Amino acid sequence: MTSATQRPDPPYRRILAEFRTRILAGDLRPGDRVPSIRQIAQRWGVAVATATKVVAALRDEGLVEAKVGAGTVVAARASRQERSPDPTDPTDPAGPPTARPAGAPKGSLNREHVLRAAIAIADAEGLGAVSMRRLAAELGAGPMSLYRHVTSKDELVTQMADEVFGEVELPVPGPEGWRAKLELIARRQWELSRRHLWLPRAVSFTRPLLAPNMMAHTEWTLRALDELGLPMETRIREALTLPALVHTVALSMAEEAETEQETGVTLDGWRLLQRKRADELLSTGRFPLLAMLPEETVSDLDGMFDYILARHLDGFAVMLSRDSAAEGRSAR
Repeated sequence: MTSATQRPDPPYRRILAEFRTRILAGDLRPGDRVPSIRQIAQRWGVAVATATKVVAALRDEGLVEAKVGAGTVVAARASRQERSPDPTDPTDPAGPPTARPAGAPKGSLNREHVLRAAIAIADAEGLGAVSMRRLAAELGAGPMSLYRHVTSKDELVTQMADEVFGEVELPVPGPEGWRAKLELIARRQWELSRRHLWLPRAVSFTRPLLAPNMMAHTEWTLRALDELGLPMETRIREALTLPALVHTVALSMAEEAETEQETGVTLDGWRLLQRKRADELLSTGRFPLLAMLPEETVSDLDGMFDYILARHLDGFAVMLSRDSAAEGRSAR
């Protein structure tokens, strides 16, 4: 085939090569922010999926990494010698990939290694960054070798969620009284969601995961309600409602972190950008109550969680009192 009839490189590979050259040449230095997926798509006139592929490939090669509040930046150790090569690119000068990272001898890969590596990726970059290919690159293993430990991406995410739920120690029997018990488990799950921002996206309430550590949380909550004499239907609804409240607030926290990574604009920075428009709206006099609202109240997710949890438990207590009064009347 002559050069005149050869197909040009796919767009993602041309963009990837441009970034790779700039990073290896030192034009982009460690810590420098690289364009977001949206910016790459706009600047090069490609689809978002193509831009996503570029960023994923840069991460797989070890050239970039995600930093909360800064977006995607050039990795601290990005160099021709240290990054992983692109085995599908014949022009890549980095040479053959290493078989396994130092300290992980051949044959040592096990389920715990796979899960902890996947959790570390998700903690740093979000659940969307976790893939079998990316995980294999982190572990210095072939992608197919991972299937000895997990059969699919869905199973991997389930096991990741179950692994982090196992980080929580639930006391037996726990504090005295149903309210103290429910508050304890809700706060333990809130702490988990703060530590692993991707966790709420991994949990389904309509298709619950059959995972032992997660099931232990539900079982503990059901047992906390034993003393109340409630029907099982009410108990299971409460055992599902409580974590649903936790995850609803935690999703806002996760979305804020993802937005900061994507745009490089912190919440404080975003507020400054919106200040002029907000002042214009609030100065009209149409929203006098909103004008009195302290900005930090809206963004205080810990305070929001405290409020929602307290009001939910207050409501549950009212329901118990109402049911108790109704039983007393019927017994007369």
